[in-house]
Amino acid sequence: MNSYNSQLLDNAVAELGKLPGIGRKTALRLALHLLRQDEAESVALGEAIINMRKNIRYCKVCHNISESETCEICSDRSRDPSIICVVENIKDLLTVESTREHKGLYHVLGGVISPLDGVSPSDLEIQSLVDRVAAGGISEVILALSPTMEGDTTNFYISRKLAPYDVEISMLARGVSIGNDLEYTDELTLGRSIVNRVPYK
Repeated sequence: MNSYNSQLLDNAVAELGKLPGIGRKTALRLALHLLRQDEAESVALGEAIINMRKNIRYCKVCHNISESETCEICSDRSRDPSIICVVENIKDLLTVESTREHKGLYHVLGGVISPLDGVSPSDLEIQSLVDRVAAGGISEVILALSPTMEGDTTNFYISRKLAPYDVEISMLARGVSIGNDLEYTDELTLGRSIVNRVPYK
């Protein structure tokens, strides 16, 4: 049934409503806002989303988002390639990067081990991390996962997988509250946690 007396509007509301945190009322408000704007602005928004979806890929080294095979961070020769900071997702990478305290590279797992959610180690980019360490040249791996049960389980699993290699494994200082998601940690606390990281045991 056509809810808003316009199938085109109804379709737009249905698609906007699929975005996280956007209910049907908010989707309608956004759609009506776009209708009130100049056509050029709505077209620019649509083209930006299409270009992002078509042209952004994942870095072949660290799995960060990138517009080329290797992301800007991995390509930056001023960074220390011997230190890898392991994060759960792109949001956490951006959060750590905003502290300006980490001068090395990253590795994005794409999630954490969570049997209840059906996420196993094979679903994550753990083996590619092990391969990076096995290739040599890595002196330290910083486990920067959220201090949750799933994050701690993933930390433990990664530490066991990296145990055969001569690499220091550290984790964020527990200034980051246990049970909190990394993205909601303030930059000062997170920055100090990176600087004061401790060996993983």
